Amino acid sequence: IYVVCSKFCFNVFQPTQSQQQASSPTHPSGEQSPLGTGNLSFPWSRLRLPRYIIPLHYHLLLHPNLTSLSFTGSVQIQIDVQNNTNWVVLHSKGLQISKATILDQNLVLPVLHNPSHEQIGIFSPRVLSNGQKYFLYIEFGAKLAEGFYGFYKSTYRTSTGETRTLASTHFEPTSARMAFPCFDEPGFKANFSIRIRRSPEYISLSNMPVVKTVEVDDGLLEDQFDASVKMSTYLVAFVICDFKSVTATTSSGVQVSIYAAPEKWQQTRYALEVAVKMLDFYEEYFNIHYPLPKQDLIAIPDFQSGAMENWGLTTYRETSLLFDPLTSSISDQLWVTMVIGHELAHQWFGNLVTMEWWNDIWLNEGFARYMEYISVEATYPDLKVEEYLLHTCFAAVGHDSLNSSRPISSPAENPTQIKQMFDTVSYDKGACVLHMLRHFLSDDVFQSGIVRYLRKYSYRNAHNQDLWDSLANTCSEEDFISGKHCYSSSQASKNYLFAGEHLDLTAMMNTWTLQKGIPLVTVTRKGPRLLLRQDRFLRTVLPSDPLWSTLQQGFLWHIPLTYKTDASSTIHRHLMTTHTGEEVNWVKVNTDMTGYYVVHYEDGGWDEMTKLLLENHTALSYKDRTHLIHNAFQLVTAGHLSLDKALDLIGYLQLETHTVPLLQGLGYLEAFYRMIEKRNEFDLTRNLGTYILRFFRAVINQQTWSDSGSVSERRLRSDVLSLACHLDDPPCLDRARQSFKDWLQSNGTLNLPTDVAETVYSVGAQDDHGWASLLHTYNISLSAAQKNKILFALTCSRDANKLQRLLELGLEGKVIRSQDLSSLILMVARNPQGHHLAWNFVKKNWDTLVEKFQLGSFCIRNIIIGTTGQFSSPEELADVQLFFESIKEQASQLRATQVALDNMQKNLRWFQRNLETLRNWLNKQMQ
Repeated sequence: IYVVCSKFCFNVFQPTQSQQQASSPTHPSGEQSPLGTGNLSFPWSRLRLPRYIIPLHYHLLLHPNLTSLSFTGSVQIQIDVQNNTNWVVLHSKGLQISKATILDQNLVLPVLHNPSHEQIGIFSPRVLSNGQKYFLYIEFGAKLAEGFYGFYKSTYRTSTGETRTLASTHFEPTSARMAFPCFDEPGFKANFSIRIRRSPEYISLSNMPVVKTVEVDDGLLEDQFDASVKMSTYLVAFVICDFKSVTATTSSGVQVSIYAAPEKWQQTRYALEVAVKMLDFYEEYFNIHYPLPKQDLIAIPDFQSGAMENWGLTTYRETSLLFDPLTSSISDQLWVTMVIGHELAHQWFGNLVTMEWWNDIWLNEGFARYMEYISVEATYPDLKVEEYLLHTCFAAVGHDSLNSSRPISSPAENPTQIKQMFDTVSYDKGACVLHMLRHFLSDDVFQSGIVRYLRKYSYRNAHNQDLWDSLANTCSEEDFISGKHCYSSSQASKNYLFAGEHLDLTAMMNTWTLQKGIPLVTVTRKGPRLLLRQDRFLRTVLPSDPLWSTLQQGFLWHIPLTYKTDASSTIHRHLMTTHTGEEVNWVKVNTDMTGYYVVHYEDGGWDEMTKLLLENHTALSYKDRTHLIHNAFQLVTAGHLSLDKALDLIGYLQLETHTVPLLQGLGYLEAFYRMIEKRNEFDLTRNLGTYILRFFRAVINQQTWSDSGSVSERRLRSDVLSLACHLDDPPCLDRARQSFKDWLQSNGTLNLPTDVAETVYSVGAQDDHGWASLLHTYNISLSAAQKNKILFALTCSRDANKLQRLLELGLEGKVIRSQDLSSLILMVARNPQGHHLAWNFVKKNWDTLVEKFQLGSFCIRNIIIGTTGQFSSPEELADVQLFFESIKEQASQLRATQVALDNMQKNLRWFQRNLETLRNWLNKQMQ
């Protein structure tokens, strides 16, 4: 899945009577089955299914009815029984089971339900014998789901105003059970042969190509798809729609097609080019052929996440797949490229080799997030994707430096806990830890280790340890004896002679995946030499707090340090495995931020960095400059550095010509401004705004209102002009107002430069007529990219009634789709006028939001963390605590509530400690 932004106790219990409603099985003749269910109780009490029944092959027939919005189906599952038993226990959620039987028994069997575990138990009076294979046959039906999981309905509107319906699936992590009864855990891989019935005006798609289409009664057609390779249930997919497609073929003969609603068909060309290039790249990089004959990519109008990697049929939100040259900006183009890179990486990482259980979902998601960078850099070097990797790591640091973070590999048992694993830690920290490992081992060693891992575990499931063994080139004793070019475990630690040290890769990587948090490496001057120390980096607790030492206990990382001295351009390497390292003699630590750790320079070390940047900033790479800026401001929040020192460090930015450090420094000033404008600090808000505009005046004045220039220049233009207009910079506002006026007068026929369109719309949305015109255009636009920009602009209104109306439209889900509601709430919360409005809306509509998005989903997480993320007063904190108390049963299942509270505590302390410093520093600058 592509997503956009403590210990557990499990209650394993015997189901109560109410959870055991047995369906009364009926004979085909309609009589009750002779075997009553009154004397049976549900045979299984655990959340995970028993291991002694293995599904081998599913034969699935589905008949969705897009008029009645329901579906019926049957599944025949070939099972391998490995223990004598009378029961088959599998998953089913919300399905009406009308018949269950074992094919050679000719008995309709009783079905018991345990809804709290989303399981059914099927009782066979004849014992199913160990070592035998059977065919389990089940007939079922249900309504197409509302929402975004399972087999659900979606709609789109044509330009003539007609609403058309389609049906699509989204199963990851635990929703295949909403579409058909199945063994819905990643370890139960099987083959799938799928048939779908439809009326002739629709097409149907699934993981495999259609082998034949036959006519059945009533003019219905039945598409019969080829049998799939062995795969997990969460990767099964099918779509019934009336979309159009474009098709091309990769160099190895894989057929690639992009599907979209008929009127958006022109926006599919770019995705087709990207998908073909990416598949070619991955086949070469992984040195394994893509195993299916085709890869379809389809834009679904209602889609909660960014995209989903179903094998051979990847599904996308429209903004993640469609590219319209007239309305999509360079950022939109990069986004589409990266999301396709992410989903196609999953065809190997995740689909071919799958994690054993959801606790290691990072093996899928961290890899796919990292491969976005590797693949886009190789296929579209002009997009300068490496400039974004730092931000992925900064996002991870932001989350991981709160005490409410979690280890990359964490226990997760029930569906709510499993959904929460799709977070910043699995994706962003996972990617950054892999980036560190790749730089540490070298590209070649890393790549050949991955190829070994993928080959060895193809069509199987793997654990963390299997990856470390493949990277360290070790294998089991039997592999070793059979001579498969690998080391025995005793030789493994000698495998890497790294800077003269024997490396135990497992021991090193366990410190990054099995404990939460991020290390802080402190560099202290000791005469002419430097001394290193590592601690756990926390932004919520200061070293002076009584809690500090408790929260530090037991944390130690094996840190692959890199550093550069002023003496030469060589990158030095060293593995730090103790709390206090050796004395060394160097300058900038964590070269190009390839390592996942924060660095603090004690004893005037920051003053030296500030001096270096002012006198000769190009002595350091742009990544090093960006890393210094990031670390300095993180250290301010954590209480290790005073704010004026960090502000002095970015004083050199007037000399900076590279976009990335420039935007990093500007980003911190903007973040402070956005926090302060939400408090009654009018003088300070005005002074900071004036300072930012004055300091960045030259950069602002250089910007043209066009789409010219390199990718980096275009990104800078979007960000800088957006901020300048937000700060009421008169030249910026004048230019934007004029452009908006021209756009209005052209009746929407004028295409604004895509990089500044959002800024122009945002300024235009400030008066009633502009706002109403934008809402009208939003309603009729066929470009998802344009709609996104307009929605953002509408939320910039300073009229609270308009913001309230947007939230209500989002809740209603007609004009503004439900899929966009969570980001709409966050956009309103960014606005000082919508700050409390958004939070009050969440409190009032909490139950509806949970029903729409499901409790553990990242939409709910984003809503909780996003709406409270800029609260910084004791009153706001108390209000949020009170609300969490009122939804205690749900809040206790969510990590996000803890993260939100941690964030607010951090903001509170930041203001207590830094507000006066900022005020004084600004006064000095303004003199």
